[in-house]
Amino acid sequence: MSEERDDIVVLVDENGNEVEFEHLDTIGMNGNEYVVLLPLDDEESDDEQDVDEVVILRIEHGEDGEDSFVTVDDEDELDSVFEEFRLRNEDEFDFEEE
Repeated sequence: MSEERDDIVVLVDENGNEVEFEHLDTIGMNGNEYVVLLPLDDEESDDEQDVDEVVILRIEHGEDGEDSFVTVDDEDELDSVFEEFRLRNEDEFDFEEE
């Protein structure tokens, strides 16, 4: 039995392939909104709770009402958003210390 989930985001990569992500969080910081996504890999188990790598994208609201996700190139900005995500979700996920 397949389970329908409303936390799945489908994005198109640079090669035109659809890639599925699990939406983990939306974070507002410094006047911007960010989405934190976990790539879904068909080969990984569904019960894995380790967060090895997340994708953080800035949400830009278009004048036409459409939202788009934009890559964040600034490492400090990414680090700040990830730290906020980690603090908000430390009880839910296992974060490895570097």
